[in-house]
Amino acid sequence: MRRNKRETDSFSVSFLDVAACGFGAMIILLMITKSSAPVTIEFTDITPEGAINELQEQLFAIRGETTILNRDLNAKHEQLSAMTERIARLRRDLDDAQGRFQTSNQLSSEITDEVGRLSIAQQTMTEEMQRLLASSTAPVNNAIGGVPVDSEYIIFVIDTSGSMFNNPSWAKMLGVIDDTLNVYPEVKGIQVMNDMGDYMFDSYRGDWIPDTPGRRGQIMSTLRNWNPYSNSSPVEGVTRAINTFYSPDKKISIYVLGDDFQPGGSIREVLRTIDRINVEDENGDRLVRIHGIGFPTIFAGPARFQQSVYRYSTLMREMTQRNGGTFVGLNDYQ
Repeated sequence: MRRNKRETDSFSVSFLDVAACGFGAMIILLMITKSSAPVTIEFTDITPEGAINELQEQLFAIRGETTILNRDLNAKHEQLSAMTERIARLRRDLDDAQGRFQTSNQLSSEITDEVGRLSIAQQTMTEEMQRLLASSTAPVNNAIGGVPVDSEYIIFVIDTSGSMFNNPSWAKMLGVIDDTLNVYPEVKGIQVMNDMGDYMFDSYRGDWIPDTPGRRGQIMSTLRNWNPYSNSSPVEGVTRAINTFYSPDKKISIYVLGDDFQPGGSIREVLRTIDRINVEDENGDRLVRIHGIGFPTIFAGPARFQQSVYRYSTLMREMTQRNGGTFVGLNDYQ
């Protein structure tokens, strides 16, 4: 019995110790914990509308910066385009200079060849030939203003490129053709084609147009709006005219009307082509006469494009001289 009582007291004391310790711990925690009012972490008086307005202002600012950047970018693009155009102009000037140099070399070579042939011919003349030459009289030259007009058939080869058709030279060209027809009151046949060899009237392709007042009027009327494609080179039209219409029993004159010969084409090659087709007969005369008329269209434009006028003049002067004709260069549109 005594043992059971001891055990009961021991258990009761231990429980009270534990309870007291727990209660004491709670009191200590309450004492060391500082009691204070709730703290507001962040306070703002901005309304949703204000926030939206602020964001819109930021958006407008960004758009303004974007506009400035785009303007600067466009300015850079314009500078790049200007530089590209300047490079293109410099390249064209270089091509013109090279063309002038090439033309000068060609003419120098051709002049040297002609002088050499003349010297050889003079050296081979016999005394009897020289005596006959000295006593002979000059033949009658049936020419008006230096242009021979002894032909019975005439062909117009016209440059129909934009530089001719879209400028005052086209109206001047109409006047020149009208004046030329008046110089020939009556011929046996007329033909009109452009410098590419395209016919004005398909119904007369390969045939002569009869010379009547009505046909002349129709030619002048059609010319006012006739504008087929052209490459500004007379070689195609002249060669087609010779190959198609030459006949040993016909006196034919070809009138070439144009304003330029574009760089890239060879003057010497064109002359050689015409020489191969328009050959000399036993009397030294060519199959047909070739005359040339130059219009000053390009001189109204930038100087860098004027080299093509000099090339055309050089080509036609040599071509007409070799083929019994005359080259006339006009200096205005009047």
